[in-house]
Amino acid sequence: MGMRFRDRAEAGRRLAAGLPQFRERPDTILLGLARGGVPLAAAAAEELYLPFGALLVRKLGIPGREETAFGALAWANGRVVRLVNRPLAERILRLGISQAALDAVEAHERGELLRRAGSYPGIRHELRGKTVVLVDDGLATGATMRAAVEAVRAAGARTVVVAVPVASLEAYASLARVCDFVMCLHTPGKFRAVGSFYEHFEQLTDSEAVRMLEHPAS
Repeated sequence: MGMRFRDRAEAGRRLAAGLPQFRERPDTILLGLARGGVPLAAAAAEELYLPFGALLVRKLGIPGREETAFGALAWANGRVVRLVNRPLAERILRLGISQAALDAVEAHERGELLRRAGSYPGIRHELRGKTVVLVDDGLATGATMRAAVEAVRAAGARTVVVAVPVASLEAYASLARVCDFVMCLHTPGKFRAVGSFYEHFEQLTDSEAVRMLEHPAS
């Protein structure tokens, strides 16, 4: 059957139980990838007595197969980091999807990223010299998380940790190569959609994410 989580808040608490070494550390902050990672970061931060915030990311989905990412964008402290899987992008072009179509996807997602940057609280933290724990509700391809890692490193983070409840084996391996530590509760041999590992996996709205960031429980 594999591991299942009741909802994002429960998954965040279970992540916190796996990260006791960071409890009450003054140089550490949890950042949830917006939007789905925010409730996990909020719940984990409450358990660990740590500050938390959000990191803005957008997946660059293949036209017609939007769940599959050919890249991702991340925003940190006014800078947009762009990450593209070039072998995949080249394969897409050979299959007949135009460069103009890929550019249109990127333009749309960049616009949405900048819109959120203008409206989200909890995204302007000083990261230089800190340990940053990046939290999301799961990793399928890992594209957005890899962009997030690059973004916080560019912002000066000393140590970058990725913490997720569930990840594909491929995503786990790719993140292990680019960050200092990956904490994942479940890496199933056969990975389905992230939502299939949750009993309740409703889409989080902007207003819900903003409310969590404006009124942290801790």
